[in-house]
Amino acid sequence: MRTLSIDIETFSSADLSKCGVYKYAEAPDFEILLFGYSADGAPVQVVDLATGETIPDEVVAALTDDTVIKWAFNAQFERICLSRWLRDHGSFDNTGYSIPEDTLGDYLNPASWHCTMIWSAYMGLPLSLEGVGTVLGLDKQKLAEGKDLIRYFCQPCAPTKSNGGRTRNRPEDAPEKWTAFKRYNVRDVEVEMSIQAKLAKFPVPESVWEEYHIDQEINDRGVALDMDLVHQAIEMDTRSRQELLAGMKRLTALENSNSVQQMKQWLSENGLELDSLGKKDVAEAIKTAPPDQREALLLRQQLAKSSVKKYQAMEKAVCADGRARGMFQFYGANRTGRWAGRIIQMQNLPQNHLPDLTEARSLVRNGDFEAVQMLYEDVPDTLSQLIRTAFVPKSGYKFIVADFSAIEARVLAWFAGEQWRQDVFANGGDIYCASASQMFQVPVEKHGINGHLRQKGKIAELALGYGGSVGALKAMGALEMGLSEEELPPLVNAWRTSNPNIVRFWWDVDRAAMNAVQNHIDGDVAGITFAYRSGMMFMTLPSGRKLTYVKPKIGQNQFGGDCITYEGIGSTKKWERLETYGPKLVENIVQATARDILCYAMRTLQHCFITMHIHDELVIEASPEVSLDAICEQMGRTPPWAKGLKLRADGYETDFYKKD
Repeated sequence: MRTLSIDIETFSSADLSKCGVYKYAEAPDFEILLFGYSADGAPVQVVDLATGETIPDEVVAALTDDTVIKWAFNAQFERICLSRWLRDHGSFDNTGYSIPEDTLGDYLNPASWHCTMIWSAYMGLPLSLEGVGTVLGLDKQKLAEGKDLIRYFCQPCAPTKSNGGRTRNRPEDAPEKWTAFKRYNVRDVEVEMSIQAKLAKFPVPESVWEEYHIDQEINDRGVALDMDLVHQAIEMDTRSRQELLAGMKRLTALENSNSVQQMKQWLSENGLELDSLGKKDVAEAIKTAPPDQREALLLRQQLAKSSVKKYQAMEKAVCADGRARGMFQFYGANRTGRWAGRIIQMQNLPQNHLPDLTEARSLVRNGDFEAVQMLYEDVPDTLSQLIRTAFVPKSGYKFIVADFSAIEARVLAWFAGEQWRQDVFANGGDIYCASASQMFQVPVEKHGINGHLRQKGKIAELALGYGGSVGALKAMGALEMGLSEEELPPLVNAWRTSNPNIVRFWWDVDRAAMNAVQNHIDGDVAGITFAYRSGMMFMTLPSGRKLTYVKPKIGQNQFGGDCITYEGIGSTKKWERLETYGPKLVENIVQATARDILCYAMRTLQHCFITMHIHDELVIEASPEVSLDAICEQMGRTPPWAKGLKLRADGYETDFYKKD
């Protein structure tokens, strides 16, 4: 046997959507109901485990045989669930996957698992089996009744008189539905195999599979949570919220002071008209509001900061050994191949600015509500700033947190050949000061000569690298930072004049992409190749990885000019036709390349215990003797395919995760 295509149906009382597959498979009542498989492309077989059938010995052996490639759609689910099943049946002890000091858990080695969902994402397709089948126009589509059948057999049910008070449905409770469920199981395997056949001309590079296996290893390893802090934070948040709502009610006498409509009406009746109660509007109104209204808005502002959801997500996700697993979705952003967050959503954790973070953390951990309230006043904001600190290394270890310095700015300058910027990075300079100096033709030093211009350099750097204009500056908070409306257009012009090679790079990319789509002519810009094949546009990055744009064609933009449109997941989370142009493609190229550099660092540091990665940052669980400088040096190494790119990684050591 060389390959095994698998789909399983399972039962667990744990809520998969809230806790993730690792906790889901730990539930005492977890079981595999159906095991659908095809060995080497043969017709699909279903093993009805729920009614006593058994998986053939040669198939069980293949699950632990690293020479047999296992395929599944969202293979992580099958791999983790089958790891639990094999342990329960004494067929697996996982001795070969890691060393005893690691915390990978008893999971099957991901090195022999491939995932059709990842293949689909690599090709710019949706992350759902149903969505991929529809877009590819497969002959065999996922059966629509599957969701109802899963709800019926795979999840607990409410006990009622009519169902005899049972808390779950079994095959004998609905034989016809069970027969349909087995058909559904067969069809899922067939759809997965059809995807493989349809995409066979465009294989995923082995390097990407290696990255996927590193990702699975990080997800398997997980990260420890300080559950004492988590539980106390939830209790404190609940008490704080009750007090804030009571204070709001005393002040406004509203039936539901948390209601936007009621609150706006109360403010209006008291002489304060607000179109919106959004974060920015409330913050602005607080500056000039009369005392009572100001107090009400301050209370509302604190309520809006309630951080309990993140802590509750931790509580739901934590496994029996105190670690949270499965927080990173490989290729979650399929335009660039970057990761997306899952469950706790590591990618959008609040920052921390408390000067005495350790003391605040200690007070919350000990449940001292009165002290937190007295010392910090805003309890929800304090709890929000402590969310990161709930992630801790295991006993006797430390966290080493290392991240790339200005990675996107460095990559953009390297691609475009903007030499003055590369010189700044090579000499360890401050890109915001250097940018302001270049724009205004005067020396700029942080906290020194013309230091006030650094802020303008910073906002320009953050907003304008990918074709942004006045709107991008505003979205980045230029007006809130003290810049006037009149200053913004000259700022855009100054930045573009200072970076002619970057501007040229935008439009070189635009022309090459348009030429590939319109005339099917291959092109090359700064080591990026553009090609149109089989109804798709491919941009091949210096790393060798391809970015895929599905069914591209020439359309019209809002200004009446030509642009490229393609099919993909838009802001509505639906499959739709999207438009793009040079600067936006450059953004994809730069972010995708930054992602490839992070993957190269992950490979370099694979011998370390990487527990988390957030944007361009790695968090390593390290023993005391591991050197921070050595980690940063290894992380900052330039990949062989990026000659001339100046990288730097900085880091710090800590006993809990934080934003340094």
